[in-house]
Amino acid sequence: MTDFDLTLHNGRIVTADADFIGDIGIANGVITAISAKLPAGKRAIDAAGRLVMPGGIDSHCHVEQLSSMGVLCADDWYSASVSAAHGGNTTIVPFAAQHRGQSLRQVAEEYAASAAAKSVIDFSYHLIISDPTPQTLNHDLPELIRAGITSFKVFMTYDKLKLDDKQLLDVFAIAAREGALPMVHAENNDVISWIARHLLAAGHTAPKYHAVSHDPIAENEATQRAISLASVLEVPVLIVHVSTQGGAQAIHAAQTLGAPVYGETCPHYLLLTAEDIDIPGVEGAKFCCSPPPRDPVSQQALWQSLDSGTLALLSSDHAPYRYDESGKLPEGEATTFKQIANGLPGLEVRMPLLFSEGVRSGRLTLQQFVALTSTNHARMYGLYPKKGTISVGADADIAIWDPEHTLTLTAAGLHDAVGYTPYEGREVTGWPTTVISRGEVIVDNRALHAERGRGRFIARGLPAPLQKTREISPRAALLRKIFPNVIEP
Repeated sequence: MTDFDLTLHNGRIVTADADFIGDIGIANGVITAISAKLPAGKRAIDAAGRLVMPGGIDSHCHVEQLSSMGVLCADDWYSASVSAAHGGNTTIVPFAAQHRGQSLRQVAEEYAASAAAKSVIDFSYHLIISDPTPQTLNHDLPELIRAGITSFKVFMTYDKLKLDDKQLLDVFAIAAREGALPMVHAENNDVISWIARHLLAAGHTAPKYHAVSHDPIAENEATQRAISLASVLEVPVLIVHVSTQGGAQAIHAAQTLGAPVYGETCPHYLLLTAEDIDIPGVEGAKFCCSPPPRDPVSQQALWQSLDSGTLALLSSDHAPYRYDESGKLPEGEATTFKQIANGLPGLEVRMPLLFSEGVRSGRLTLQQFVALTSTNHARMYGLYPKKGTISVGADADIAIWDPEHTLTLTAAGLHDAVGYTPYEGREVTGWPTTVISRGEVIVDNRALHAERGRGRFIARGLPAPLQKTREISPRAALLRKIFPNVIEP
């Protein structure tokens, strides 16, 4: 009698560093055998003519989160995880967002409880630090890092979220001491605010002026400053949702000098431009996010940066706000660009868009696709090798793709709770037809077979950038040594 609960036969197995035809044997939710030929399990799937790849990991998405403007995401943990699963994802890592005056620990505990009750796929979460009080820095943040939340996000923009340079150094020092990866939203808040103030005073209120106010210089300057501040302590840092050629160039320059600097971008920066926002009325609000989509030159630079490895991650930055007064349009037709909730939905279509526009177009190889959508995320955030690969001992998180399946994207055909997609009518070729989470088939031919709450919390280990043995300079070593164990008010 076979020892396998499930076997996958005859598929083209693709990982970040391998590509071959073979079989996979799964038992107790774990991959237990990979071979050219395996006996059938209790259940068997013939994957001939299909691609068998690690389940996607979306490490930058916003789920059941209140924005700094007080707007709640349209997706809760259930709808977001269902949408993610239909798009080939088996793990998501959204954000437990601290707002000023809140206890970071309480925010994290409440967020984890909601995820455990609702998510159909495995999950972890990052922290968002907006109130670095002594309680946050001395107790809550170190304790949460030690409990497996080994990454956090900080903002250089948004009045109610941004940290000043001294506060950024404080949290970078905690990251260096405790072993966590800081993620930075890099835009210069003063530049954006200055431009926006003058636009509004001149009567320029339409959604298209959102892109004008978020000038590329604001992102380029803040990216360079974030890299410089991280270099004070020589702590690894990840710049999220890179949208400009200048931002990508700053990251590449730092990497060339040996700095532990990493970058991420998103499908909307590869496929949309500021021109998409420039449509009549307030319809352009559907395309407003921060940073905004840019131009063809930036698109090309980002594609090249993905190919070269300068940018290691492709995340959705799914920020689901409905196109109504509960989300994008708090003042209806009178909503100005400064009042629009920032963000685009994209959790379900992240991987199909990259497959269609990246792999099918010849811009990326299949192995690069796997790295950018799964393996690099697992490594970057301390999930590897349990997640992000197909190997013996790894969780059986697998997506079986039909590379020839063509689909026209519509909001009605997706599974989030947003009600629109910025990719309405776009045709993609390549889609995950079967999605397996820890050995369980949870999506098959667009049908869900998973109960809410089946997802498990994953306590994460040391992020890969912190695992690398690096000799830091005597200057940085001294600064790390004198950084206080207790931060005073």
